[in-house]
Amino acid sequence: MADAKLSAASLPAHASPHPMANPGYGKRSAPDQRPRAAHDFAALPPREAAIAAYIDRLPDGADISVKTLAKQLPYGQCALRTALNNLQRAGHLRRGRERITGEGSSRWITRSWFTRTARDDNWWATFTRGDVPQEPPDHPRPTRSRAHILLAALGRETPALSLSEADCAALAPLVTAWHARGATDTDVVRALTTGLPTPVHHPAALLRRRLTDKLPPEPAPAPHSPRRILECAECGVPGRPEALPGGICSACRCERAPDRTHTPLHASVIHARAAEIRAAMSVRRHERTLA
Repeated sequence: MADAKLSAASLPAHASPHPMANPGYGKRSAPDQRPRAAHDFAALPPREAAIAAYIDRLPDGADISVKTLAKQLPYGQCALRTALNNLQRAGHLRRGRERITGEGSSRWITRSWFTRTARDDNWWATFTRGDVPQEPPDHPRPTRSRAHILLAALGRETPALSLSEADCAALAPLVTAWHARGATDTDVVRALTTGLPTPVHHPAALLRRRLTDKLPPEPAPAPHSPRRILECAECGVPGRPEALPGGICSACRCERAPDRTHTPLHASVIHARAAEIRAAMSVRRHERTLA
């Protein structure tokens, strides 16, 4: 069996490296994957786990088309096509198109996004919109904000700027505004501690003035989010992520809209409508006669 020849832990060694796709195409790693581990694909069948482990170790830009994989792995094209569709259903793979803009023009190119961390349909929908889905934190957030911690630590390095708990709480929103404009903690500390007067009579008032007067400008607008379109793994038809759960369209899932039920009209309604039509026709004939 091919699965005995190829396992997720033992990948084939080739004399030549895996072929790369044309520039701009091929495998693309999805963001925020967990570190590689031995059990990454333990939930998959052996064949799918072996193929997923092989693809996971390929660099971005590698050609992961069925034809190319068939030349590298001990599986036929039909088996590979089925396995890739199963990886798509399991949340490890999505195929579609992405609009690339540059030098005053744009074009759509084919993409194959792969992740060793299985993702659900909601994650892929968020990714398709150009956002990076956020993972819930594994540990509770600190009770004090980053800005509060920075202000509380100022007094340890610069005793003249020692602040009370109330001062830190009052000034923290001003420091947060700096962070929102791209300033690092080092930038903030430098702006607050450089060129201090001697002595410092009111540290909180001095820091408030500096945080307000030296506030950096708004950062340049971020580049437009990429436009991505997912495609059905079976027929290749493009569609919204919500219409492609598991990467498969409704037609390929053999789903169809429920048949509409037609309630027959009552005989009295039909007779009344027929009488209206005859009356309207009679009025028209009478008008033509008068004319």
